Amino acid sequence: MALPGEEHHRVEVNKIGKLDVYLQGSKHPEVSVLTVHDLGCNHDVFHKMAEHEAFEEITKRVQWVHIDIPGQQNNSEDLPADYQFPSMQELGEALDQVLDHLNISSVVCLGEGAGANILARFAMKNDQRVLALVLIHCTGTTAGFMETMKDKIITYKLTHQGHNAAAVHYLETHRFGTEGSSNNKEQVNKVMDEFKKSLETNINPRNLRMFVDSFLRRTQLVSQASLIRCPVLLVTGEKASHNHTVRTFHQALRDKSKVELVEVPGVANVIVEAPQKFAVSFQYFLQGVGKVGHVKMANVNREGMRGRSMSMEEADLPRGADSLIHSPSRKYSCSATPPAE
Repeated sequence: MALPGEEHHRVEVNKIGKLDVYLQGSKHPEVSVLTVHDLGCNHDVFHKMAEHEAFEEITKRVQWVHIDIPGQQNNSEDLPADYQFPSMQELGEALDQVLDHLNISSVVCLGEGAGANILARFAMKNDQRVLALVLIHCTGTTAGFMETMKDKIITYKLTHQGHNAAAVHYLETHRFGTEGSSNNKEQVNKVMDEFKKSLETNINPRNLRMFVDSFLRRTQLVSQASLIRCPVLLVTGEKASHNHTVRTFHQALRDKSKVELVEVPGVANVIVEAPQKFAVSFQYFLQGVGKVGHVKMANVNREGMRGRSMSMEEADLPRGADSLIHSPSRKYSCSATPPAE
């Protein structure tokens, strides 16, 4: 179901069926941003992010192209019993058909978790179409033994019990880290309660089981990382359960002159816990690839903490958006005042 301010399309895709696509933002965009969501949610996450005050000026200039993975829409009916849920690779390879249908020639990609994995695969197959890649908690390896065992238990319970305490806890940890890991426990408890309510109210557990199982069966990306040739922004929360997997994927990307690693301190889920800080990094990144120039930088914190902190080494580098793309990869804590416009 389309949210206010969205334009809904249903696009027929080979091997997958119909994908629900939602356009949000500018009708005359400077750039299109393709988004794919994580486990346990749908495009609503990115819709809310785009409506956040920190993204207000960006949303005026871009067209968000949100994808819902099959069966993950709010209040979706059970997928057919004979439906073959697509692999991560098949989902990634299908997205060019969506862009063809919408007559979009090139995009910036923004994905979280499983969605980031899908978009990394899309970028590997569509080098000429992807201007830049923003990956939040991207997992470039296959599922390890412990993850496999946990996921098998969760997928079984989602199938036979529907939403249950074990499955909810697993998905909460997947998206928000271990309990009590964030510095702002009150805020995290609030967003986790909202996530739990949305999960249990809106997301079909049997369809979710298929998505989780597809993510569990993912093939590794690290050996193919050299196929990604566009600028890449890797984002992780300091407290995120997948923080280490982001670093593994970062090491696999060979051309570090085009790669940035941003770690937001004190949080696990960057989009919902620190949207202002993520907006700053995202805006600088877009400007570094020649988009959304001359956009006023968001006031990301009422207490005056804005943007990135710089080491002494960074202070000697050229200031401005270009240095984010063409300088060696660095860690940013997003806790000081950004360079003046």
